[in-house]
Parts: sequence; structure tokens; C-alpha cells
Amino acid sequence: MKHPGSIIFLLFLSDFLSGQNPSKYIVTDQFGYLPEARKIAVIRDPETGFDASESFAPGPMYALVNAYTGEYTFQATPVKWNSGNTDPSSGDKVWHFDFSSVSAAGRYFVLDIEKDLRSVEFIISPIVYNEVLKQSVRSFFYQRAGCEKKAEYAGAGWADGPSHIGPLQDKNCRLFSDKNNPDKEIDVSGGWYDAGDYNKYTNWTANYVVEMMKAYIEKPDAWGDNYNIPESGNTIPDILDEAMWGVDWLMKMQQADGGVLSIVSLSHSSPPSSAKGQSLYGPPSTSATLNTAAAFAISSIAYRSIYLNAYADTLVSRAKKAWDWANQNPAVVFNNNSPENSSLGVGAGNQETDDYGRLMAKLEAACFLFDATQESAFRDTFDKNYQKTHLIEWNYAYPYETVNQEVLLYYTAIENASASVVSTIKNVYNNAILTNADNFPAFYGKKDPYMAHLSSYVWGSNGIKAGQGSMFFNLISYDINQVKFKDAKDAAMGYMNYLHGVNPLNLVYLSNMYKYGGENCVNEFYHSWFTNGSSKWDRVGV
Repeated sequence: MKHPGSIIFLLFLSDFLSGQNPSKYIVTDQFGYLPEARKIAVIRDPETGFDASESFAPGPMYALVNAYTGEYTFQATPVKWNSGNTDPSSGDKVWHFDFSSVSAAGRYFVLDIEKDLRSVEFIISPIVYNEVLKQSVRSFFYQRAGCEKKAEYAGAGWADGPSHIGPLQDKNCRLFSDKNNPDKEIDVSGGWYDAGDYNKYTNWTANYVVEMMKAYIEKPDAWGDNYNIPESGNTIPDILDEAMWGVDWLMKMQQADGGVLSIVSLSHSSPPSSAKGQSLYGPPSTSATLNTAAAFAISSIAYRSIYLNAYADTLVSRAKKAWDWANQNPAVVFNNNSPENSSLGVGAGNQETDDYGRLMAKLEAACFLFDATQESAFRDTFDKNYQKTHLIEWNYAYPYETVNQEVLLYYTAIENASASVVSTIKNVYNNAILTNADNFPAFYGKKDPYMAHLSSYVWGSNGIKAGQGSMFFNLISYDINQVKFKDAKDAAMGYMNYLHGVNPLNLVYLSNMYKYGGENCVNEFYHSWFTNGSSKWDRVGV
């Protein structure tokens, strides 16, 4: 076993050997790469855009350098992307340095030998992303409403008391249209803040829960019980502990007749515990109820798998009750923050959907309820409606509808699913990934020099990027096209690498990851807690 002192020595040796200055023009995944993965460093020369006045021309030879020994592990000449043309999306000219042949675990950097400039250091390891995954899941802990963020879990710099539990707040929440009526008070405490604002939207919370459950069900052994949240160490994987915080809130939002309230509007201040304004809830809606039914149903499967049978039984019962309410009330709509129903100021973004959105929510609920119960009525509902999805109607898969597409794919893995429906879904999805221009044709055509092509950039584009990467990996997850497994993994990993630094800004798009391998991370983002101009929380490190 290596003596701790030798580890410290190697760390200092690494700092000594990599004495060259890191260059923002040589970009890599700042955490690193899996041993068998494709590994390509991008060398960028800005041509258009905010940094057009800058320039960089790579030297003739690049090396992958062992950061501990200084050994040149691999050398090659950078290859021009697209014959040296400028990428219209990033505004950059780009070269690639492909060191995929190196699989030995270790700490490395990419070196421009002639210019004596290097990338940041990174590791090659089969567990390279474990800590990244842990910290990503932990971000939900900071979003918990009504939960004290003790320093032992949150860190001293982000500790805060429980929020929104004062007078007329979440424990005594009233209907938005009758806010002076104590008879309308209910306890809707818990749940997660939405994103930058503190409001709690049922549709979106249910979606978060579903995604957590899909991630757990796909690979249960990936999730630890050591994420340093209050529930850590209770023998339940922490992703399921965190999801339970959302599931329990959804239970509070469900009414006795099965309908589910649509939204809780919270007041804002920094830190969250200082918010004192009244909390208000919106009425039940069909979309909120169907999405909650789906979340309860799939959650029952995950919790039953770890022998929380009583909890799972409760969730199935509640899912069925929500399903029945939605069938009896198929088009109940609530548009929050809207003048049409005097709901201005109730929440921020409109959480409501349209007819197609409600149909997809019903399809999702039917899919997960069939998996949870094996009752044929849910399968029949799914089989009668799946062809109305855009994937099947258009023979088109794209990252703006990953949730709907994955509902169809999830169905293909359910025991006793209709064989003809399974075959149709797999065939259509496979064809769409192979032929739609922004999927495999873009990958094979090297359309994006940063290896994470997206047809358009809109608000939340990193989430869309992640969805596009998942679309490729779905070929593997649902055993659709084994011939394409390697290419699908390479394509998917391009989007992971992009989010970890292989992008025109040379940024890790996970905030404040410096302790875990990030060298140049997002330091600011929109949030009511980490508000612009705050003397304490405006910017990481300041």
C-alpha cells in the first residue's frame, strides 16, 4: 500500500512537472476520461464572436504527458477540423488531438510542445465521474424548501435555517384566490425550489422524481449511500432518499379526491430562510395530477426493489387515485402568473401544458402504472395512444422531447408489454437515430468541432445537450442496435465531455467544482439565494 507521504510527494511533483501555463485554447474534459472512451482535446482559435480579437495557432506536435513523471505517453500532430473552416456555431477554427489509444489510469495533461502551453490536468480512470455524480445529486439538497442546511452537510459558507415555515407560509398555505380564508389552509411544506426561484411546481417536481427513478432503475449499483446529506448512512441509496423529499411533498399536494394541486408560490429573499411573505397554492389540474400519478407509479417500483413495500403500496394506491381523478377531469387547466384568472404573481414561469402535453402525461402514467401493477387496462391505454407521439407520427427523434421518447422506450422493457408495440417503438427509434440529420449523421459528419452537435441554442441549452447525449445512449440502455453500441457511447460521451469543459468557453458547466477536479467552472448563475450583487453569494470564491 502506498504511504500517504508518497502521495503528497507525487502531488507536489505533478505541480512541478506541469509548470507550463494552462491555456484556455487547449480544452479537455476537466475531470477526465474513462479508460475505454474516445478522448479528443480541442484546440481553438477564435475567429468571430466576443473573443474574436484573440488568436491561437497550435504548434506542429502535441503530447499527452504523464503529470507525475513528465513522460510523453503519446504524441501526434493536431488535425484540422473541417479543413480549417470556421465553425459557425462557436465562431472558432478548431484542431483535434486524439489520444483515445491511451487507456492507462493516471493523471495527465495535453501539451503543445513548441509553445510550451498545456491543458488543465485530468485523470483517466474507471471511476473518474463518481464524485461528479455525487455532487450533482447533492445539488438537490440545497434546493430543499423547509429544510435546515446545516454546515455539516451544506458547508459553512452555504448553511441556512429552514425556509418558508413561518406564519402563513408552507405549513399554513392558503388558496391563491382566497388568501384571507383560514379554512383553506393546508400543509404543503417540503419539496424543492424550482430552479432560480423558490416556487414549487408540481409538474416539474414530478418530472425530477421520474428522472431520478429512471436513473436508479437503469443502474442501481451506481448510487451510493454516502453523499453527505442528512439521510446518508441509512442503507438507502441517497438518490432515493433525495427523491423521497420530492415524493413526500407530492403526497401533500394530492387532495382527498385524488386531484393534485398545481403550484405553491413562495416569497423570495437571500438567504431563503429570510423570506417572510405568504405562501399560496393553486388549484388541482389535469397535468399536475397525471404527472404525479406517473411519479408515484415509477417510484413504487424503485422503493419496492429495496423492500420498502408499505411505502410502495401507498404510492401505487395514490397513483391509481390520481389516474381516476384525471380520467374524470381530463382538461382541467390552471395558468399561473396570468391575468386571465387573477393569478399574477403566483409563481413565475407558467407550469401548464397543452392538449398534447396532457396526452403525453397520460401515456407516461399509463406506462409506469402498467409496470407497477401489470394491470392490462393501463397497457391498453398505452397501446391505444402511443402512435400519437411525435416520435411515431413523424419518425423523428430530437432532444426537445426526450421525456416523451423515453416513455416509449421504457415501455419496451416492461414484462408483458405488447410485442408488436415494442417492435414498432424500437424500429422507429432506431431509424430516427440513424437517419435524422441531427443525430448519427451529424456525429459521423463531424458537424460540431466540440463533438456535441445541437441544431439550435435556446434557454436551457445545456439541458437539451444532455438530452441529445442520452438519446444516443438509449440505443444501449434499451438494447436497440448492438452494432451501433460503440458509436452510440462515443457520441453520448461527447456531450458529457462538452458539459465538463470541451466547449468554446472552456467552462465546466457544473458550478463550483474546484474541489473535485474542475479547473475553470461556472461561478455565477441566476438564483434568488445566490443573488446578483450579494456581498456573500454573488460569485464563487468572492
